[in-house]
Amino acid sequence: MNGARTAIATSEVHYPTRGGEPMAETGIHVLVMTAMIQVLRHLFRHRPDVYVIGNIFLFYKEGHSEARRSPDVMVVKGVDPGPERTSFKTWEERAVPSFILEITSRETADEDQGPKRALYQELGVREYFLFDPLGEYLPQPLVGYRLIGEEYEPLPPAADGGLLSAELGVRVVPEGASLGLISFRTGERVPTPPEAYRLLEEVRRRFTDMEQRAVRAEQRAEELTRELARLRAPVASGEGGAGPAKP
Repeated sequence: MNGARTAIATSEVHYPTRGGEPMAETGIHVLVMTAMIQVLRHLFRHRPDVYVIGNIFLFYKEGHSEARRSPDVMVVKGVDPGPERTSFKTWEERAVPSFILEITSRETADEDQGPKRALYQELGVREYFLFDPLGEYLPQPLVGYRLIGEEYEPLPPAADGGLLSAELGVRVVPEGASLGLISFRTGERVPTPPEAYRLLEEVRRRFTDMEQRAVRAEQRAEELTRELARLRAPVASGEGGAGPAKP
């Protein structure tokens, strides 16, 4: 009887498919996330047991709708990639992601490096990568962890900042505000589908525009500083004062 009541209570739990707040921060974050989902789907297109998705709720505790996260990109092995899910429930799929990528920023730093990392480690996500496309806070643009035993160990970056991903079978390499994938087997770039290529080109264009605006703002600030110093110079030297007193 207790088991029946538990089953009924669990079946009545509502698992939402949408959150009440935006799930991405900037246009660049959205574009990188969308492009990487498409690139990874293309990479695993011949695998009948790999599902690639992102920005949907990952529920990890049956009967607890609040026990959820929304990874930017996740790769799940051992499941059917065919049906699109509105959410992913680990107990129904009998699987957890093997790879998660978060497109991180200064605003999400505490969450991405604290509770999320601890949760993904506990769930058994074998690789967890963080990509900081705007270079806001990470020591290098791409940081990754590999589950060794029951704890995450940091992956050592190569000279180009790239990381080896055993779960993806590629090197993941930061390229400005985007990421590239290099095949283990051939050492060549993994082909990018046209849709993802257009998105990545848009990322590069927006990032270039941001850099140019930042340079112009810095130049303008320097000009204003020089102008302010020029205007203050006569006052500091005593020039332009009241002049000698009249007899």
